[in-house]
Amino acid sequence: MKTAGKPSTINYQLSTNRQFVWRIVDFIVAGIFIYAGALKAIDPVQFASDIDNYKILPWPVSVALAFYLPWLEILCALGLVFRFLYRGALSILTASIVVFTLATIAAKVRGLDITCGCFGHASQHWSFPAHLITNLAILAGLLLLSFKAISGNRPQNAL
Repeated sequence: MKTAGKPSTINYQLSTNRQFVWRIVDFIVAGIFIYAGALKAIDPVQFASDIDNYKILPWPVSVALAFYLPWLEILCALGLVFRFLYRGALSILTASIVVFTLATIAAKVRGLDITCGCFGHASQHWSFPAHLITNLAILAGLLLLSFKAISGNRPQNAL
């Protein structure tokens, strides 16, 4: 039975369950980036070599990215977990996965056989399709979270 001015218990439970599911997605995506960032931060020289294998950037830029990008990924992932600068964290992580996916496709088109370096030694022997599917799955999770963040701030009666 619904009382005037109060949401029903069922609607509240559905809303709570949805929020719980979205938080699980937050934690899964954040966990992926924390894990990947930590592996790269442990061995920045190897990561610089992995970036250089793409043959897109000069070596000094690859080295700079290798030292800073893992920490950016970790900080953005923590932003997802703690909901601090949430949209900015989503934007940065989405941009990074798009750039690395496009760089991987460009390398494949140019005939380069590269290891992505995304997950350290664990991803060294991945095939191109496995790497692409992994990146697209991560991108899908980030886009879902982005659309949820955008739609969550709209007024309820907006079209």
